[in-house]
Amino acid sequence: MTQSGNPLFVQIAIPVPLRQLFTYVVPPNLLDKPLKIGERVAVSFGPRQVIGVVLSVSEQTELPLNKLKNITSRVVDNFHFDAPLLQFLQRCADYYHHPIGDVLQQALPVLLRQVKQPDVSLPLIWVSAENIDSTLLEKLKTKAAKQYALYQLIDKHLSITWAELRTLGYTKSQLTALETKGFIETKERQPTLFKWAESSLNKENKLTLSTEQAVVLSAIEQTNESFSCHLIDGITGSGKTEVYLQAMETILAANKQVLVLVPEIGLTPQTLNRFEQRFNVPTCLHHSGLNNNERLQTWLEAQRGSSAIVIGTRSAIFTPLHQLGMIIIDEEHDGSFKQQDSFRYNARDMAILRARQLNIPIILGSATPSLESLHNALSGKYHYHQLLNRAGNSSTSKIHLINIAQHQMEHGLSDTLKSEIKKTIVRGEQVLIFLNRRGYAPAINCQECHWIPECKRCNKPYTLHQSKQLLMCHHCGSQRRVPAQCDSCGSVRIKPLGQGTEQLEQRISELFPDASSVRIDRDSTRKKGELAKLLQEVTEKKHQILLGTQMLAKGHHFPDVTLVAMLDIDGALFSFDFRAAEHMAQLLVQVAGRAGRESKPGKVLVQTAYPEHPLLQDLVNNGYKHFAEYALTERKQAYLPPFGFQALFRAEANYPSYPDKFLREICATLYEGCELAGPLPAAMEKRGGKYRFHLIVQSKTRKHLHQAIYQMLQLIPHNEWQSKVRWSVDIDPIDLSW
Repeated sequence: MTQSGNPLFVQIAIPVPLRQLFTYVVPPNLLDKPLKIGERVAVSFGPRQVIGVVLSVSEQTELPLNKLKNITSRVVDNFHFDAPLLQFLQRCADYYHHPIGDVLQQALPVLLRQVKQPDVSLPLIWVSAENIDSTLLEKLKTKAAKQYALYQLIDKHLSITWAELRTLGYTKSQLTALETKGFIETKERQPTLFKWAESSLNKENKLTLSTEQAVVLSAIEQTNESFSCHLIDGITGSGKTEVYLQAMETILAANKQVLVLVPEIGLTPQTLNRFEQRFNVPTCLHHSGLNNNERLQTWLEAQRGSSAIVIGTRSAIFTPLHQLGMIIIDEEHDGSFKQQDSFRYNARDMAILRARQLNIPIILGSATPSLESLHNALSGKYHYHQLLNRAGNSSTSKIHLINIAQHQMEHGLSDTLKSEIKKTIVRGEQVLIFLNRRGYAPAINCQECHWIPECKRCNKPYTLHQSKQLLMCHHCGSQRRVPAQCDSCGSVRIKPLGQGTEQLEQRISELFPDASSVRIDRDSTRKKGELAKLLQEVTEKKHQILLGTQMLAKGHHFPDVTLVAMLDIDGALFSFDFRAAEHMAQLLVQVAGRAGRESKPGKVLVQTAYPEHPLLQDLVNNGYKHFAEYALTERKQAYLPPFGFQALFRAEANYPSYPDKFLREICATLYEGCELAGPLPAAMEKRGGKYRFHLIVQSKTRKHLHQAIYQMLQLIPHNEWQSKVRWSVDIDPIDLSW
């Protein structure tokens, strides 16, 4: 009871797929201290206990008291969603028309979503021991180079965590060996506010900016005290990261925090390494490669103000940074910033929203900006900066097309490509071969009756993973053993069909037995720290040939790679998705940008059966900027994004008629200022045993689109098919094939 004798009621956001709040009563025994908006509480919801977030408190309610439950308990810790973060998350939920309870849940680390609260201890950090014998240190340098490099890193930084060390490619055994020998020791990192000091900057690693870079940096620094969105459109190797680092220096010196978003954890080791070399400040990581305890520690250190820099993937945008002074989005064009299930937000767009709310600058960087960002920059909404020259003595690599119809092919490689690979290896330089298809082969088939084993849940061929002797579906994850004979005719003449990275690695070893090769894809980097280890080996030139998937295409710096080859890219040239050309152009330019990043000239060879294709010709002869401007003209004529706005309703069920009928009922109403396309089967109609249908809603104005989506959501509870389907709405979709 309150002082007036009335019960206290709270509106709580609960993590369920319902777009509403739930009213509970606060029992008197839980009112020993005032209840805060944004506080976490445990409540009973149906048969289970869940963690909810208090969004309003009142002494009155229109609901009957006998229908209301008491909250079970209050979470006793030092965290609650403060007003700015709560307002930001509410705006995210409103924009994407997603239940606020689920949005708040996804903004919390997994361990803070549980009713049983974790034991939150201070994180352990590694520091160098005192009074180390210089003779022993010299002996370590001679006999254990890796351990010595690890010691130097720890000695250079005042505090570094195991998560950071593992991301940089070091192992637990190396750490344990150093501790056993008495070179390092652990202690708890105290929750003190970050403070800039003279030792926070490693000046010897600071580079001199080119004139182009200096102009960009000056423009950014002039807007440090207010919201401004800067798009740095710089060719690959033009030094965008150095601009980021020097822009961050001013922010950190003012004792403010910086949030850096990268599209995938594959870029995290490289980014962390550059930042650790430049700044001796507490740096935290936030990505899916960390375990729940590590992510909780990152989240708490950011919330306490202990961490100066947070580097993370898309979900890091929800990190509670109370002294946030700048946001940086690297490779802003990348589709990985868009969440493709549950809460389908775009981290890049939400970062701009958060920067505007906090009145701070945000930097978007890319060699191939998304058409949305480029349009905003060209129209004056963003500050537009171009870096047209590569840093140092490197020069842009020329793209050459190889018509595979006119060449003898062996294991997917043309004679011209094999010859260039051999020449590059002889010169002591490295080769990068790009094939965007993991596994050994995309299918297997019977040589007698042409039977191809398919996943029954997706109606798609299984991918062969030879090393595991498994057939795996890359769509739903199902798998089976490789059959010894054909299921249809019993023949044992079963052969792989097509080529994946696993097979390419084997063939490369056969064609170039004197060269060491390494494969970098999702299969070869599953173990924690494996990616950083492989990338370090590449940098140290332990391998002459790199081959892999898109993991190699994004932002990596390989100084000795002078030849880049792209295999089997033709499938991306023909697609129903209007964004396919943009994505293909970005991929080609990004992969090509890995060549010739130092003083050695680079070469890019693209194997294709369609060398006269307009997209390839435009990119080869005119570059990405010309392609993007032409693509924007096409989009404008068709009122497609960014000149129009889209939403995508997805529905799936065990029978194809259910999602079709569900979406047809939505279409029965006319919506002002909107056009509807569908319902129609998804590009991949069956996935995971479910039949999937799409309905595209398009409008020339954002206002009319959101009004229509709101009306549709009001109609869905009365839709007779809604209980038979699983549905979702995706605002600003970037992939229509999901």
